[in-house]
Amino acid sequence: MSTVADKLAKKSAKKPSSKQVRLKLVYIDFWSAVKLSFLLAIAVAIITIVAAFLIYTVIERTGVLESINGLYQAVAGEGDDLTALFGLNRIMGFALVAAVLNLIVVTALGALSAALYNLSVKITGGVLVGFTNN
Repeated sequence: MSTVADKLAKKSAKKPSSKQVRLKLVYIDFWSAVKLSFLLAIAVAIITIVAAFLIYTVIERTGVLESINGLYQAVAGEGDDLTALFGLNRIMGFALVAAVLNLIVVTALGALSAALYNLSVKITGGVLVGFTNN
């Protein structure tokens, strides 16, 4: 005779069956792709500006910029000065311009990628993605 405890032990010993689902990605919303790529571009722009500031600060504090300026003056002559050309204002201005251009390009590429994928789905049928329930 089987007890309730034996039946529960048999049930817990069985592995639950994992259900697999196969889904096909047939559409990417254009505006969602634009918003996501814009947010990604903002993050990259902030990283670019902060990295430019930190790298410039490290190079200036360690004296590398002064060493390069001394070498340049020895080769080109005493009249030229690189520290005036590569000041913090110019470096940060360049980083800001690069970040804004990157923002525009990455957002446009995200929109273009979504549009091209939506057009290619008509030919290829989409991407088949499999999911499992563990």
